[in-house]
Amino acid sequence: MSRSDTPAPAGRLPSLTGMRFAAALLVFCFHASYENVFADRRVNGAFREGASQAGWTGVSFFFVLSGFVLAFSARRHDTWRAFWRRRLWKVYPSHLLTAAAAVALLAAAGLPRPGLLRNLLLVQTWQPDVDVILGANPVSWSLSCEALFYLAFPALWAGVRRIRPGRLWWWAAALAAVVALLPAAAGLLLPGGPHMYWLAISEEQYWFLLAFPPVRAAEFVLGMVMARLVAAGRFPATGLWPAALALALAYTAALALPVAYGIAALGVAPLAWLVAAGATADLRGSPGVFAARPVVWLGQVSFAFYLLHRLVQFHGHRALGEHRAWSTPAAAALLLLAAALTLLLAWAMHTAVEQPLLRRFSARRPRRPAPGPPAPGPPVPGPPAPGPPVPGLPAPGLPGPAGPSLPSASEEVPR
Repeated sequence: MSRSDTPAPAGRLPSLTGMRFAAALLVFCFHASYENVFADRRVNGAFREGASQAGWTGVSFFFVLSGFVLAFSARRHDTWRAFWRRRLWKVYPSHLLTAAAAVALLAAAGLPRPGLLRNLLLVQTWQPDVDVILGANPVSWSLSCEALFYLAFPALWAGVRRIRPGRLWWWAAALAAVVALLPAAAGLLLPGGPHMYWLAISEEQYWFLLAFPPVRAAEFVLGMVMARLVAAGRFPATGLWPAALALALAYTAALALPVAYGIAALGVAPLAWLVAAGATADLRGSPGVFAARPVVWLGQVSFAFYLLHRLVQFHGHRALGEHRAWSTPAAAALLLLAAALTLLLAWAMHTAVEQPLLRRFSARRPRRPAPGPPAPGPPVPGPPAPGPPVPGLPAPGLPGPAGPSLPSASEEVPR
């Protein structure tokens, strides 16, 4: 790659880190809407309707962002083994910890734990069984998709790097179009009914559009292409607000369309724009509110927040009364309390689990220095200076009657 197309360190993109918490908060609100904590039916209905696309938007953002950051921070001389090791220690210990907590809480409540082994191994999304996909810790289904992205990243990055800079926009547009057309493809290829009891879409189409890893990989690759556009200086400095407005319009349109179009189809292009605009603002030295230090800190703990929030919501509600609802002020206060408790637990997990393990196991291991040449010994005396020629003997270095001269140092000495 040329210098202009060489990725910069990911640490130079604080806005993207801050955006992570905003996405995690969208997912939090989406799942909170399913708890029905507002006793006022109009308020509860408005909350459910308003948050009905938030979780899908947040997860789609994570997939695009993941591809962007991994491509943008790819190390020229890194090995794929080192890359996979870093990803493993970043994701899997936190997944196992929260899965263990989920299993313990489900066991204490006497609730089933379908597909537990598949959830632990992050392969639960490879068949259309929603009970298994959302089993144990329900949000871990997205990690199953990320696992495929990480395994395929070396091959995907090799392909994306070969795209000529002049064709990057064409590839970005094609990938966004593929995601936008997937609901129509699902409608043609998969059964449209019966609908699930809690969502107006069939289980097969829901699995295909939401959780099937090869389908969601299109968003990940789109993020990689956007990273190349930014690194090559081919993405204009649009600012965040036009991208945010486009995302808001797409979100509003999704509320009026069938469920299938809200999962990723309408939001993926504005999300890719938002990620690239945030990175461009950081690189140009004009970051916005997402780069503020408190927001960046929230982004740093957002992965733990994401993994923990559903456990706090679901089991916290059960502890207070499974079907209990409260007045609007009390319900809003309880949701804020749940968010604060999740944030506290996320900080603890980030500090006590994520950071120590990353420092211990995912840092680049120093290579052993290659053995150098031996230390020079004392100087060896050279041959004495030649004296005057002796009559009857050949001059030094020339053949004489007795045969050729001795081999020089550059010639091979037979042994």
